[in-house]
Amino acid sequence: MTVSHSSDPDPVVPGLPPRARAREVRTGLSVLVVLTCGAYLPSPLYPAYQSAFAISDLTMTLVYATFALVSAPALLLFGSASDALGPRSVLRASIGLAALGSACFALAPGVAWLLAGRAAQGLALGAATGAATALISERARGLTRLGGAVLATTAFVAGTAAGPVAGGVLAEHAPAPRVLPFVVHLVLLGICWQRVTHLADLAPRGRWRPTRPRIPRGTRLPFTAAAMTGALAWTVAGLFLAVIPALLARSGQRDQAVIGGILSAVLLCSVLTQPLVPRLGTRRAQLTGLGALLVSLLLLAWTAGGSVPVTLLAAVVAGAGHGLAYGGSAAAVDAVAPAGERGATTGALNLAFYLGAGLPAIAVGLVTLGRPLSTATSWVTAVAAALVPVACAVVVVSHRRRPRPTAPAGRRGGVPRLRSEPVPPEAPRPGARPEHTGRRSRRSPLAPAKRSGPGRRRAGADRPPARR
Repeated sequence: MTVSHSSDPDPVVPGLPPRARAREVRTGLSVLVVLTCGAYLPSPLYPAYQSAFAISDLTMTLVYATFALVSAPALLLFGSASDALGPRSVLRASIGLAALGSACFALAPGVAWLLAGRAAQGLALGAATGAATALISERARGLTRLGGAVLATTAFVAGTAAGPVAGGVLAEHAPAPRVLPFVVHLVLLGICWQRVTHLADLAPRGRWRPTRPRIPRGTRLPFTAAAMTGALAWTVAGLFLAVIPALLARSGQRDQAVIGGILSAVLLCSVLTQPLVPRLGTRRAQLTGLGALLVSLLLLAWTAGGSVPVTLLAAVVAGAGHGLAYGGSAAAVDAVAPAGERGATTGALNLAFYLGAGLPAIAVGLVTLGRPLSTATSWVTAVAAALVPVACAVVVVSHRRRPRPTAPAGRRGGVPRLRSEPVPPEAPRPGARPEHTGRRSRRSPLAPAKRSGPGRRRAGADRPPARR
């Protein structure tokens, strides 16, 4: 059913009752959860694929990083596609691409199919993120106190946390460990397809243009701080999802359910700590998150996955730091981005996030050409740990230079002003006498000069005598 704009009192989805809007919000959330779950479903299975296909550590890290390196341009390319094509069409295409990715993993005879599957998953999630977020934001307005962006972000991270757990449990306790997880995912995608079919598409509201990343003037310093903080947060998460499964398997931990649980602990703790960002504020959230990320990186550099308890502790600390750093950086950019350039600024920030998730994993793979995987992981995590104090310094400087909003003195509930902005004087009422301030005011250059000395007149001497 195509819904057109009319004079209906609901400005968001004309003609759609609240119950139908709530159902469509649940559809958008379920699509995001299922797509992100499938994207991180293979993480605990990487050691099994590496053993079955006899592939190198560099190739294995490339398989993981393909998803991040494809998702970033797909997010920019298809970010505004739902405005031109409607969310129903974009979500259908995304579900089809995700099904292709899961089929490649389920039927993979070699590493080429794994790379094709990761590319399809990256395209699917990159295209669906903008369409699902727009759908949730439009339908959820007036139905819940939480904003659509908050609901979409929670669904995104929840699916990311569920993927490794589901993949590990099915691979460990069910038959066909490299096939059954993706068959289950295909079934869930079929259910999502049916739900998306009943969406009410809005009329096209614009042209399909790729989002061009742009950093507006006046926001470059806080953007740099947020980009560094968020990239480091996703660096830690990416290292866990890309190389920790192989390191745990080589240290003797063969239970894929345990490996999936450790990976999910990172994203689960991130979900639990992100609601603390508004209470802490963007500055404190970023600094606290960076401190937790530093502790996690030092633990990883020390053990390199050789100890399951230490790795689990590092995962919990990394998840807490990821939630605060990632949420704080996104909130900081959202607070300073101009309204007309918010999409371009957010696109540039997401690009930094995806590069932070993919490039360190590739760096580990390149170092493995001459060193063992554990040594390569320790080196890359040590370099990332050295960048944390730099990011902290940039965060502190960016918040010191940014003016803080304050209210004018003597007024409560007034419009907040910046401290660096002068408060203009109030205009006098017509016919009112100027208020005496107790200080001598400078005479205007257009007023006649005062006489001094013996020729000075008394006040009122130039006035005509009053008639009796």
